[in-house]
Amino acid sequence: MLFNSLEFILWFLPLTLFIWFQLGQRGYRQWAIGWLLFASLFFYGWWNPVNLPILLGSVGLNYWIGALLTHNSPRLSQKGLLVLGIVANLAVIGYFKYANFFIDSLNPIAGTDFTLGQIILPLGISFFTFQQIAYLVDAYRGEAKGYRFIDYTLFVAFFPQLIAGPIVHHKDLITQFKNKEIYQANAANLAIGITIFAIGLFKKVMFADGLSACANAVFDAVTNGTSPSFFEAWMGSLAYTLQLYFDFSGYSDMAIGIGQMFGILLPLNFNSPYKATSIVDFWNRWHITLSRFLRDYLYIPLGGNRRGEMRRSINLFITMLLAGLWHGAGWTFVFWGGLHGVYLIINHQWRSFRQRVLHHDLSQRPCWESLLGGCITFLAVVFGWVFFRANDMSTAFTVLDGMIGLNGFSLPEEWSTTFSFLNEWNVQFNGLMPQIEINTGGINDVELSPSTWLRNIALLLLFVWFMPNTQEIFSEHQPILNYKKVKQRIGMLKQPNNDKKRVVQWQPNQGWAILCAGLTAIALLHLTRVSQFLYFEF
Repeated sequence: MLFNSLEFILWFLPLTLFIWFQLGQRGYRQWAIGWLLFASLFFYGWWNPVNLPILLGSVGLNYWIGALLTHNSPRLSQKGLLVLGIVANLAVIGYFKYANFFIDSLNPIAGTDFTLGQIILPLGISFFTFQQIAYLVDAYRGEAKGYRFIDYTLFVAFFPQLIAGPIVHHKDLITQFKNKEIYQANAANLAIGITIFAIGLFKKVMFADGLSACANAVFDAVTNGTSPSFFEAWMGSLAYTLQLYFDFSGYSDMAIGIGQMFGILLPLNFNSPYKATSIVDFWNRWHITLSRFLRDYLYIPLGGNRRGEMRRSINLFITMLLAGLWHGAGWTFVFWGGLHGVYLIINHQWRSFRQRVLHHDLSQRPCWESLLGGCITFLAVVFGWVFFRANDMSTAFTVLDGMIGLNGFSLPEEWSTTFSFLNEWNVQFNGLMPQIEINTGGINDVELSPSTWLRNIALLLLFVWFMPNTQEIFSEHQPILNYKKVKQRIGMLKQPNNDKKRVVQWQPNQGWAILCAGLTAIALLHLTRVSQFLYFEF
């Protein structure tokens, strides 16, 4: 069941909310918890009921090991229990997600022909596995309390964050189940949650799904052996860059909005990453909870930056390699992670050079420097996304060849009259795809010309760079967990007195209600062709 499906919007979510509040308002809080857990398991089982035992088995095993760690069983080694738990979790995710990848990589080297057949990847396994590894580590450190099994299971299976995050910390979510207020229907929470959900739904259906036609056309053509020109390579890469942005942004908004309807706050996971002025800043804005997990449970245990510059660089590179592998079982993902590791190393070295040699105050940057840093960062991210999207390394490098002009500079034929003077520079007007078809949900299938695609991409880039994001629009109402703490950590907290002056602010009034209804109606009209979120693949 998808957030952007009619069955979810028209009956699953309303029914789940209705029964949750009916039980909670009558004082049956434990029954309400039980109902929400049942609904979450039903939501997960809707995809493929066969995967439900995998989720429940993972929950049961981790809860049992966590209980032993929490109670400091004298007959068992605490470190041994932790190692057992981590190895068991990695073994499960390793089999389902990476077994075929490793065998396919090993066969050419060893000259073997091993095969495991098709292994269907259970949805959300990367997310619920990482959440539980964090729980086991905290239990070993004495930072996790002895939770009830039903609360722990709901923490893992809570449906807004089960499939594609955010990666929620156990103490952040389970403690909210004890808050009496979440069991009472709250008009403000419902209004805020519905509006945020509507914004996310609109981003997914109208922007992300629309851009997929352009991105797929270019990358599929390359996979089939065609070399894209400079214009086509950049159009496909930017289309995917924006598709992934609005897809992930839309999902994050929808997850936070659903949680808000239940009165449950989820952590911020997406904060205008294309506004980043450095690659470090990018990773403080993109998949924030994954960055936090990798920092706290991998980078710091490896030694972090405590053992000198060289060791820090090695730790960064290892962390990002594993981050790439976490996203997908393929060399393109490993390369993407390693590339971002190199980006981060260069960024940290540059900051150290400026601070130690040039004696620059890193907290004070002139506008031109921030602008230049933002442009360099965005271009670096776009080049990285090529590997993230490509089916194989050959496809990725062919697209990159086009982006740097090695495949020529042919332009769409429709521009031949307007830019005829370019013929003198040997520029051809015979692009791969004169028009790219886009499905508009069954209302009217249309073909958009390259000029239209170029205009749409340019407008969406301006939207991404200059419009306030959802969290800024709702900043007065703090719809995310630990809002002020998170904003201060990433340097994005505005002064309260200036919020209204600097960004558009949501208010519970008729205008916002009409806008919410309009966004929802437009999105629902385009739901005849439902597509899953990109992060469901990871």
